[in-house]
Amino acid sequence: MELVTLITGPVEVNTYILFGKNGGECLIVDPSDTDMVAQELEKRELKPTHILLTHGHFDHILSVADLQEQYGAKVCIHEQDAAALTGGRLSLGAMMGMGVRRCAPDMLLKGGETLDCAGFSVKVLHTPGHSKGSVCYVLGEEKLIFSGDTLFRLSVGRTDLPGGEANELYSSIAYCLFRLEGEYAVYPGHMEQTSLDYERRRNPFVNRWSPDTW
Repeated sequence: MELVTLITGPVEVNTYILFGKNGGECLIVDPSDTDMVAQELEKRELKPTHILLTHGHFDHILSVADLQEQYGAKVCIHEQDAAALTGGRLSLGAMMGMGVRRCAPDMLLKGGETLDCAGFSVKVLHTPGHSKGSVCYVLGEEKLIFSGDTLFRLSVGRTDLPGGEANELYSSIAYCLFRLEGEYAVYPGHMEQTSLDYERRRNPFVNRWSPDTW
């Protein structure tokens, strides 16, 4: 397994490229700079099979339409955030003065699915709170989680934007993420990597909310 992290877009999103299972295939998480991603794919001779979106906010989806068109990768997003890709206000792009090129998702997720992406088995966890359709992607064999804007190192995602709700977010972290068995590396949508055990023990937001739920 090899994982590349690119800092993309105007809000410095962590875009991830994961590969190493099926020859030159890879999966991409939350791409927001078409040129940067394409250059990395070309350098490593990779072709994406799937584009996994943790949610539909503009800063995480700016390059989705371009990469879908260029590589034919399947775009996956939770059904409650899917309108962000097709011109709906859910992307918050208009609020921030950012245009998002429209595209149609290939897979509408509900949560609970297990996807086969470039040879990796990826479990979808629906973790609303930052947005109604926020998800985390869990790779059990590799012991890693792409947490999007749900969980950060010593922090959590914003809940003051449309579709956000604080108790819903804390519940998603406590009951969906923290109850996963064992240790996982956590790769968030912004800022640096963390781990599930570290956040279970030290995250001040979730511990303050309900320390006895996991």
